[in-house]
Amino acid sequence: MPCNILRCPAEPEMLEGFRRIRLELDVPAAFPAEVTEAAEEARTAGPRTPSGSANDVRDARHIPFVAIDPVGSVDLDQAFAAEPLGAGHRVFYAIADVAALVAPGGVIDAEARARGLTLYSPDLRTSLHPEAINEDAGSLLAGGERQALLWTIDLDESGEIIEAHLERALVRNTAQLSYARAQTLIDRGEAEPSLDLLATIGRRRLALERERGAVSLALPAQEVVPNDNGSFELEYDESLRVEEWNAQISLLTGIAASRIMIDAGVGLLRTLPEPDPRTVARIRRTARALGVEWPDDVSYADRVRELRPDSPSRAALLSQAARGLRGAGYVAFRDHDLPADPRHSAIASTYSHVTAPLRRLCDRFANEIILAHCADRTPPAWAVEALDELPQLMGAAGQRDRSLERAMVDYVEAMVLRPRVGERFSAVVTDVNRDRGRGRVQLRDPAVVARLPADGLTLGAEVALRLDAAVPEERKLEFSLVSD
Repeated sequence: MPCNILRCPAEPEMLEGFRRIRLELDVPAAFPAEVTEAAEEARTAGPRTPSGSANDVRDARHIPFVAIDPVGSVDLDQAFAAEPLGAGHRVFYAIADVAALVAPGGVIDAEARARGLTLYSPDLRTSLHPEAINEDAGSLLAGGERQALLWTIDLDESGEIIEAHLERALVRNTAQLSYARAQTLIDRGEAEPSLDLLATIGRRRLALERERGAVSLALPAQEVVPNDNGSFELEYDESLRVEEWNAQISLLTGIAASRIMIDAGVGLLRTLPEPDPRTVARIRRTARALGVEWPDDVSYADRVRELRPDSPSRAALLSQAARGLRGAGYVAFRDHDLPADPRHSAIASTYSHVTAPLRRLCDRFANEIILAHCADRTPPAWAVEALDELPQLMGAAGQRDRSLERAMVDYVEAMVLRPRVGERFSAVVTDVNRDRGRGRVQLRDPAVVARLPADGLTLGAEVALRLDAAVPEERKLEFSLVSD
């Protein structure tokens, strides 16, 4: 499920609440000393070819890579470049070569397996690897040379994949741009050639995504904004077009990676079942409740793909629409024994995670399997053996990530609404479960979802609520129905 990223002011009470949540959920506060020391040693030694891997490293420093990331990012997993190829394009995508810095079976590897993912809180990042790797030796920072994993993906005139190849290479990232800066350069016609091509390639891939019937959510970032009176409000920050285009390059690479591993007969797929019809029906009811048009003959995928968070109601619907993307998991396979349904329904294709090895454990192993197949070699035993436990490790990490995000959102909503106890709010009933005796209502403003006893609730009905309690320490909001 896509994340609803929170941005909050550095207010002491808010920060203390975030700290307590991390403590409650056992989010690591620091790395063990031996892991930090090993990372420093890896930084000093520099990249080393992992055991069982091909040791050829191409010199690709002439390719003008650029990284596009949120402001302040230092753990840069990817850098992009492209050039024309007939009526199509050749995409170059450099990925951090974490396997060249993390020895299989070593203390950094063991700690990464325990963490699984980089976890994000509104006030800090809990990294998968120590700073010496995530923010220095492994990061594709601008201005320096790095050994990386280089994807070369050829596309035809419609954006379809012709051929894809992965190899180790020495690369140079020429610039790190924020999304806003990249969008400005493209809009003004001042972008470097690769950045201009990103827009063209991104649009073509988005068109193919629509043809496949894929689901794409432009989820807004939720931001907590201080008021003049010392309280807070929730606002939503709409994503830029360049964010969608940039995401398409990562999706393109993941699709290409899955095809290579399927051809090799061994690998790790990211899968997602089709949305549950009851969930889609609930999302439709939420749309009606929020006054967002959704014709009966328009599918879930087609409707949410066109949604933009340009109003509180649409932003709220986008967040609710993400419920249709639940159930994603990882499936490992060997000896060409694919799962019964290997596809990722939201992408409408097979798909693998390979583009974020600094932030996601499984990518390091998947990339080694792909490197071996592209070099016509047997994949390293340590990478294949990890397939047995990676689905479980990633599942546990994903659950902790979701729990952290939910706790943070609940806490922030309680903080924002605490000064408004006793006020009335307009809401619409979006779900009623008589068996469980509870219902769900969607507030119109702020765009908060609340739970109430099912008694007195009618699906789709407009209701008035009174906020009876807002207790940030318990991450709790209590509402009651009121009559006019």
